[in-house]
Amino acid sequence: MDNLAFLSLMAVAPIVIVGILLAGFRWPAKFAMPVGYVVAVLIALLVWEMRPGAVAAATVEGLIVAVTLLYIVFGALLLLSTVIASGAMSTIRAGFTAISPDRRVQAIIIGWLFGSFIEGASGFGTPAAVVAPLMLALGFPAMAAVMVGLIIQSTPVSFGAVGTPMIVGVGQGLSGDPGVAAREQELGLSHGEYVAHIATQVSVIHALVGLLIPLIISVMLTGFFGERRSFAEGLKVWPFALYASVAMTVPYVLVAYLAGPEFPSLLGGLIGLALVMFTSSKGFLMPKETFDFGPRASWEERWMGALDTDHLGDDAARRRMSLPVAWAPYLIIAVLLLATRLIDPLTAALTSSNPVVTLPFQDIFGTGISTTWQWLYSPGTVFIVTCLITYALHRMNAQQIRKTWSVAGRQILGTAVALLFAVPLVRILIRSGADFTDSGLASMPVTLAEGAAAVAGANWPLISPWIGALGAFVAGSNTVSNLTFSLFQFATGNEIGVPPETVVATQAVGGAGGNPVAIHNIVAASATVGLLGREGDLIRKTALVTTYYCLVAGGIGWFMIYGVGLAGIVHATVVLAILVATVVWMLRREKTLPPVAAEADDTGAAR
Repeated sequence: MDNLAFLSLMAVAPIVIVGILLAGFRWPAKFAMPVGYVVAVLIALLVWEMRPGAVAAATVEGLIVAVTLLYIVFGALLLLSTVIASGAMSTIRAGFTAISPDRRVQAIIIGWLFGSFIEGASGFGTPAAVVAPLMLALGFPAMAAVMVGLIIQSTPVSFGAVGTPMIVGVGQGLSGDPGVAAREQELGLSHGEYVAHIATQVSVIHALVGLLIPLIISVMLTGFFGERRSFAEGLKVWPFALYASVAMTVPYVLVAYLAGPEFPSLLGGLIGLALVMFTSSKGFLMPKETFDFGPRASWEERWMGALDTDHLGDDAARRRMSLPVAWAPYLIIAVLLLATRLIDPLTAALTSSNPVVTLPFQDIFGTGISTTWQWLYSPGTVFIVTCLITYALHRMNAQQIRKTWSVAGRQILGTAVALLFAVPLVRILIRSGADFTDSGLASMPVTLAEGAAAVAGANWPLISPWIGALGAFVAGSNTVSNLTFSLFQFATGNEIGVPPETVVATQAVGGAGGNPVAIHNIVAASATVGLLGREGDLIRKTALVTTYYCLVAGGIGWFMIYGVGLAGIVHATVVLAILVATVVWMLRREKTLPPVAAEADDTGAAR
């Protein structure tokens, strides 16, 4: 146990150091991630006895993956520049204002509903890359836009990219194990049916935990970025927030139960978006008082991004454009994402082994470590193709087109350093298993999970979501987290004598809940709005969401496994007490606000 405890501390050290530098000392990720990378390399070499060639190969693998992420971010930046330069964003802004000028409503509709649909279609961080720039151009502070884009990468994530975290992450993570096969035989299910059975449990847990996510978005938006810094202002839209939540999660659960893991987020987001947009246009549950941010001059400098959205499209904004034409780029993205993911011949063509379509990087440095880049299948290509279509559709001239590429090119350079160290760090952690070491130790993430399981015992269902979140934090992917930990979670469930599929379900939910704090998700999303060097500020905010998600998911998982028991009641009481204390603190905080922050005159100046 002492050895496991030491190894667990060593395994978590790179993550802790990065977290301290980002959130504690507010270091930019471009400085914190290189330090974390060096620490990971030293621990891999000295403690895990990882072969130097494997460390180098894992680093190269990480660099290749980082380039694929930068490609997606560049496409998102190019799209944002395009819709601003063409004048489309001015029309879109007016359209949302016509439904409701309230920023809380806009954040829920764009972030929660539209973002869930995009997550279901594409996944892999795409929602934040679409949602954050869109909200920035609508007049949200850059940090607020990224925060919303990251928060919604929770509930829909387990079924993102047409169910990839479940089908690939859980499905492949559990495949080939005799214990899993025995459990499937016991339940009378095929492997695919067993994964679908787990997915149904995942959808139920997500629906219960995610019920409050739209309200949390509203509360954090007003509390951190409102002129009054009032959390209570966010609570005032609770009827609309809960309605928007149910509008997505009810069809989400029904689709998971009836159709399997491919379409819950995609159809749930689409149905919810259509329903809420229609009812909102009729004034249903719209707030009586409109919330907006204070005058831009009163915004804190740390909220602001380097991307100028005010003047890029000034000339084009004077040209009249219909709402459908303005929205066409986002509709094109949705259609292309759906077509490339759902039309089998097209999907097969874009993911074939043809080296023109899929760039192979096999057996790097003779270690057996390999990776590929399916660049035509990447959301980055969808973004770029959409921009090319938009140039013609919006009748943009050569000068406008050149400017969009220039702006996107300058922005992508700022995020490159952080990602080029963050992803290699992750690959070293994941590749530090017995296949690439002389010590025979399990990889660092698995060792850390084993240490936590040894401490938790029968209480493991309360802990398992945190392991999923850890995997997502490290890898930036619910799919990778599930691939890494699903079998471990299954074995732990068997070991403590509980239904292992429910433990795996809490792993998948926790992996989704960890996405808001995943480093390279934060870096990539920040890059799309020119908000670099503020990653620590974002983590301090999004960590609240991840904490909520794991606490509540663990409690729900406990009740699903054990029913009403003493430990479950204690956990539920603790979680409820935390939620009540948080609300009380928010309300008491309102009373301590200085008068100057609470009121503004008609000119927008604080009184």
